[in-house]
Amino acid sequence: MHALSDVPRKAANNRWSDLSVRAASALVLGPVALFCVWHGGVAWAGLILVAMAGLGWEWGQLAGVAKPVALTALMAVLWAYGMLFGLGGALLNVIWVTGLIWYLYKSRFAGLGVPYAAIGGLCLLWLRLRPEAGLADTAFLVLVVWGTDIGAYAVGRLLGGPKLAPKISPGKTWSGSAGGLLIGAGAGAMLALWLREAPAQAFAAGLVLSLCAQAGDLLESAIKRRLGVKDSGRTIPGHGGLFDRLDGFLAAGPVAALLAFCVHGGVPLWG
Repeated sequence: MHALSDVPRKAANNRWSDLSVRAASALVLGPVALFCVWHGGVAWAGLILVAMAGLGWEWGQLAGVAKPVALTALMAVLWAYGMLFGLGGALLNVIWVTGLIWYLYKSRFAGLGVPYAAIGGLCLLWLRLRPEAGLADTAFLVLVVWGTDIGAYAVGRLLGGPKLAPKISPGKTWSGSAGGLLIGAGAGAMLALWLREAPAQAFAAGLVLSLCAQAGDLLESAIKRRLGVKDSGRTIPGHGGLFDRLDGFLAAGPVAALLAFCVHGGVPLWG
């Protein structure tokens, strides 16, 4: 009887087994990221440089190339283009960098890592460095993506239920996806309410960005499944690699930048 009664308890414990490590990492890295978002300027640009260079190195390792340093260096070059020539000029250069990496490593997979990591990174760089609504837009994106991640993790483990995409990511559930969607969009709406800037429209924009973030998460899971690896790396304890932590931002960032580009100057991206 005791052995049988211990089964649900063990299952519940396993369900939350990584929570403490994930929380510890978040408590260390979260304030750093928030400071960079708030300060903008050099702090934000430096954070994006570290992220893009790290993603280049990590993708090189996933691609199995002997020396990922070229990928790392060229991601830094793209960051420099973004700083000097803006988003449009930098995105155009993604094309030749992709081809160069493909040629250097004789690997199509290695080349595809350039647009995957660079487009999202460059959009995040541009979004915050906008002189008018950059802070509000970037804070909105961060709250939506973090809210989506936290909501999906918590609701999925509390409620469980049918799997969202068992062949791609067996741990994800429909309940977690719905929870992440609502909590992510709700977090964005709360920011808009605090700023007195159309919370209903912010909730709608948050839903779009939350869906993009979840799609990015599934894409990264599919890549890892194809490669037969559990995590993209070991950079962040409890979270895996940089791609594991930034997959939602890489997918939602370009959409946020597009929304911001389409609104009038000084108006938040959900306006």
